[in-house]
Amino acid sequence: MSAEVNHHKETLEFQAEVRQLLKLVINSLYSNKEIFLRELVSNASDACDKLRFEALTDDGLYEGDTQLKIRIGYDKQQRTITISDNGIGMDRREVMDNIGTIAKSGTRQFMESLTGDNAKDAKLIGQFGVGFYSAFIVADKVTLMTRRAGLTAEHGVMWESSGEGDYIIETVDRPHRGTEIVLHLREGEDEFLDGGRLRAIVHKYSDHISLPIEMVSEEEGKTDQSEVVNRASALWVRPKSEITEQEYSEFYKHIAHDFEDPLAHIHTFVEGRQSYTSLYYIPSRAPFDLWEREQRRGIKLYVRRVFITEDTEHLMPRYLRFVRGVLDSDDLPLNVSREILQHNRQIDAMRSGSVKKILALLEQMADSDKEKYATFWGEFGRALKEGVIEDAANRERIARLLRFSSTHADQDTQDVSLQDYVTRMKPEQEKIYYITAESFAAALHSPHLEIMRNKGIEVLLMGDPIDEWLTAHLTEFEGKALQSVAKGDLDLGKLDDAEHKKEIEQAADEFKPLVDRIRESLGTKVKEVRVSQRLTTSPSCLVVEEHDMAVNLQKLLKAAGHQIPGIHPILEINTSHPLVKRLKDSDDSQFANWACLLYEQALLSEGGQLEDPAIFVKRMNDLFVAVTGDAGQGRIILD
Repeated sequence: MSAEVNHHKETLEFQAEVRQLLKLVINSLYSNKEIFLRELVSNASDACDKLRFEALTDDGLYEGDTQLKIRIGYDKQQRTITISDNGIGMDRREVMDNIGTIAKSGTRQFMESLTGDNAKDAKLIGQFGVGFYSAFIVADKVTLMTRRAGLTAEHGVMWESSGEGDYIIETVDRPHRGTEIVLHLREGEDEFLDGGRLRAIVHKYSDHISLPIEMVSEEEGKTDQSEVVNRASALWVRPKSEITEQEYSEFYKHIAHDFEDPLAHIHTFVEGRQSYTSLYYIPSRAPFDLWEREQRRGIKLYVRRVFITEDTEHLMPRYLRFVRGVLDSDDLPLNVSREILQHNRQIDAMRSGSVKKILALLEQMADSDKEKYATFWGEFGRALKEGVIEDAANRERIARLLRFSSTHADQDTQDVSLQDYVTRMKPEQEKIYYITAESFAAALHSPHLEIMRNKGIEVLLMGDPIDEWLTAHLTEFEGKALQSVAKGDLDLGKLDDAEHKKEIEQAADEFKPLVDRIRESLGTKVKEVRVSQRLTTSPSCLVVEEHDMAVNLQKLLKAAGHQIPGIHPILEINTSHPLVKRLKDSDDSQFANWACLLYEQALLSEGGQLEDPAIFVKRMNDLFVAVTGDAGQGRIILD
């Protein structure tokens, strides 16, 4: 491939985010300097994987050299370390995009997630995949030479920077494809100019790299020869009994670009109608882009140890997008396309099997290590809840893994399983009661809980936005129906005593004129007004019919820009409350304002939004004046 080549040399400024990252990398990772080699070797391995994949459809990219490898060298006199590979390489535009800027989604979220705490931020750096910049931990100047496979020699690129505000980029002649990175070491970093030290780092962090990592032999009489300093075999194909926990951990850090150890892993070999190997990890921390819709990285697909693609969408359901790992098939064709991924029974079967393995791993963790599972739930619980909606086949298994807050402890910590709730149910209790709200605090203090607290009935407190959709799909557990305490007529079944029912019926008769009057005053704001059996201390609350959309869900959909049908709530009043009793026989000229106040405070306690806050404030002020009896002096005049 040839084209007109622009040989001009440019000095360009780093993107602002890159400058910030460079400072962050140097300051945050200095305590663990040796990881620079792990990161650069990992990048070189990825470059070779990409070449091997692209060469499946164009073997000319190999340019006659099919032995992919990574080389590490050092020069004590020049005080340099060199890491090179014969992988895919980069052209000028790719160098500018991949090193001079951060051209990826989630940049803003990543920057916003930085805390200024070096230890915490260091863990985020790896997740973002900016390992190249780790070179500047030990180097005050980095020179990169590269040429993309398939381009001619004159399309080589030289990039150089001191890691401060700018970089130099120039088109140069480079006969060999791939990338070479030269680190000019800072003063005081001479410990890395030692073959034994570099080999030790490779053994510690990169022994699992499936490509050979070569260094010049330091044996007497063999200094003109190269030797492989790693195992150079795919870790996942080795017997589990031969792999140490440290090796599993370092392999995870390589494929996930994470600086922390994983929370758990599962390694399986499947043989039979189809043969494949999988090695999956649960991270210890949620990636910054977990909620990015375009996030696709996660599972690396191999066919007979040849890297094909990194894809989460087809190899793992979206609710398990946090899983990292590899899937290596012995049966798929090497030229597997995106279309094959979408419509392939083998892929579907491997995906189904993978889901079962991950759920089994989580079940084991939940049963045997509650502290570890609590960490998992805190990081990924909201994502797992999506599985109840998306994965009907595994809904029951996922339901057992869910955790909630509840009135059992009244704490924000989500540690109550549905099984825990069922175990604590009262002998005659037939349903699992819950409430959804815009936050834990709103659920905890909801007036709908008053009768439940009075009777000592536990209620699950759901404050995550997704809980509204979760409860629409999870309607029962172990034969027990899930029932919202804020919907329909609250049916407590045998838990409701006859005396309480009789009191409610008598109150409904006694307060019927007031109920009718409030209903007439509120007009179309409400569907109905009725005497409440839920309330014991609050004057009013809003409920919706059993199958209507909850007030909080209406709010969420409106905020997302959706048009929703007009749903009129039901206003319930507490006939034992002094305010309601006062209104019963009142001919107060402010009755309409009092009726609106009952409605509006109930709406606010639901997390609803007032149509006109200014009118609400005016109404409150008028009522305050009326209650104080100050009809003359001090009366607030409002237009």
